Amino acid sequence: MEIVNRGKVGVFKTKDTAEIREILAPRNSAIKNQSLAEATLIPGQCTVEHLHLGTEEIYYILKGRGRIFIDGEEALVGKGDGIAIPSRKKHLIANIGKGNLVFLCCCSPAYTHEDTVLI
Repeated sequence: MEIVNRGKVGVFKTKDTAEIREILAPRNSAIKNQSLAEATLIPGQCTVEHLHLGTEEIYYILKGRGRIFIDGEEALVGKGDGIAIPSRKKHLIANIGKGNLVFLCCCSPAYTHEDTVLI
């Protein structure tokens, strides 16, 4: 059995400038085909527009308010919203609230810098 507490994993910046805590991934667990991370954007911050060549993502908003942009479309998002991001779709997320925007990022296959292309 493997249990990883988010408070016991380090923080790092992804290629798109999000601050994340990788909770479960091939780099730190027995998981081989996907990754789960918690991302935080401070008020006014947004990620750099990017796409993933082979990875599809799911964002799940835990706290805060944001605006998501995916391949020319945009929407407001908040707590409880799940966002599907297919591979090769340009996207970014912006924190439009007064507090931190906190969301889970589920990637399959697992997140890598090499699969991320900045726009």
